[in-house]
Amino acid sequence: MADKGTGSNKRPGDELPHVRDCPSPNFNDRALPISMVVLHYTDMPDVEEAIAKMCDPESKVSAHYCITRTGELVRLVDEDKRAWHAGRSFWRGHTDVNSASIGIELDNPGHTWGYEPFTEPQMETLLILLADIVNRHDIPRANVVGHSDVAPQRKDDPGELFNWARLAKHRLALPRPNVALGDPFENDGAFFLAMERFGYDISDGHAAVKAFQRRFRPECIDGEVDGEIRAQLFALLLDRDRGVTR
Repeated sequence: MADKGTGSNKRPGDELPHVRDCPSPNFNDRALPISMVVLHYTDMPDVEEAIAKMCDPESKVSAHYCITRTGELVRLVDEDKRAWHAGRSFWRGHTDVNSASIGIELDNPGHTWGYEPFTEPQMETLLILLADIVNRHDIPRANVVGHSDVAPQRKDDPGELFNWARLAKHRLALPRPNVALGDPFENDGAFFLAMERFGYDISDGHAAVKAFQRRFRPECIDGEVDGEIRAQLFALLLDRDRGVTR
């Protein structure tokens, strides 16, 4: 796919030193413009098995990219196509997240096979790729999310060990709000309405709270509404309304 805005024939990721093309047949046409990036982990012990699964037409799953633990970038589906990575999901009114997003899989055994920190080469490749994607598609930081954010009832990835702060340092994701404990909402009902306004599916409130905690307060993921996450959510919404964040 041509690099948008430059008129060149370079494909996204071509500036990276280790790029492998493994075209997947698992895609169809988009129904929406690209406005999101969804980060996943493979949740499999072997990355080659994960890549093979995403290229198997019987699996009906795929992503646009996969980044191995050695930092190799694997391109699977062209960005202008709808890859099948998010499944049943929701974010900021979108129920067809696949149509609105680019999916990036990170090689990690996940909670099923021995969850572990993401590697330095992997994060370096992600930073380069993500900066390129966000710039070309003008994606707001608030729309760089985890699979658990868009599917809190079903998914935990990329999980509590993912370094969101590093992405935020490069303005590629929202930072963790620095707040004092407080209670800006009158009751839990008001809090959940605010969560929905921020972007989450709140049909399962406990799961939505765990997803929020996993993203913004990963040291304690209990699904319980407390003063800290109330204050964090309030700060995030206030920044958005002030135009400080997108």
